Amino acid sequence: MTNLIEIKGVTHAYTTASGPLPVLDNLTMAVPEGEFAAVVGPSGCGKSTLTRLVAGLMKPDQGEVWLHGERVKSPRKTVGMAFQNPVLLEWRTILQNVILPLEIVAPKMSKADREARAMELLDLVGLTGFDGKRPSELSGGMRQRASLCRSIVHKPDVLIMDEPFGALDAFTREDLWQTMRDLRAKEPFTCVLITHDLRESVFLGDQVIVMSGRPAHAQFILDVDLPADRTLDILYTPEAAAMLHTLRDQIQIAQGRNPEVH
Repeated sequence: MTNLIEIKGVTHAYTTASGPLPVLDNLTMAVPEGEFAAVVGPSGCGKSTLTRLVAGLMKPDQGEVWLHGERVKSPRKTVGMAFQNPVLLEWRTILQNVILPLEIVAPKMSKADREARAMELLDLVGLTGFDGKRPSELSGGMRQRASLCRSIVHKPDVLIMDEPFGALDAFTREDLWQTMRDLRAKEPFTCVLITHDLRESVFLGDQVIVMSGRPAHAQFILDVDLPADRTLDILYTPEAAAMLHTLRDQIQIAQGRNPEVH
């Protein structure tokens, strides 16, 4: 399988008043085309920095980031992004928010085609009839659904998600996990998900990459050997439980602690 994303020996540090703050150290990883990679690790280990590098929003001090066999040197139109805060524009309707990327990357696309594409996604995530509402009229979960639609409306090759469900309650979060899997089934794309939720990483991911403590490298990679058409019930199986125990042990190692005895 061809790797769509390749991170090659990336090292990066931030400049602070007290001197350089190393964040990434010789990070090397790859995500095959069409796969969903979940990235977990201790707080402050550079997970969000990784997303900015893949998106071309910043350049590494050393090493290279490649997408589709091309080195990333600037922001890419073929990358979609979703964040913990939906960041919807209050003065625009939900439909107008979703079509915003198309106005930027496909200015010659007709208004009717833009709206048809947006409505297709809104229907897919259960927001039929809410296209004319303002963001303030929707619940947190509904706003995040609209944000997901906006992030893939222009059919990006890569979707980067930085803790998109972290601020939601447990039930809404689990509902959106299933929505995310439904979207992938209908809208194929390669995805990198940053999360602190190990259950989320196993349910959504094809692979889970565990980052070490800062400065971070890829400490461990777990291949999620579960059926593609999984439902939430699969998280209660012995296979999923074993994966979660393994990931928890690796997080403890990344934090400099000894894994618990199971």
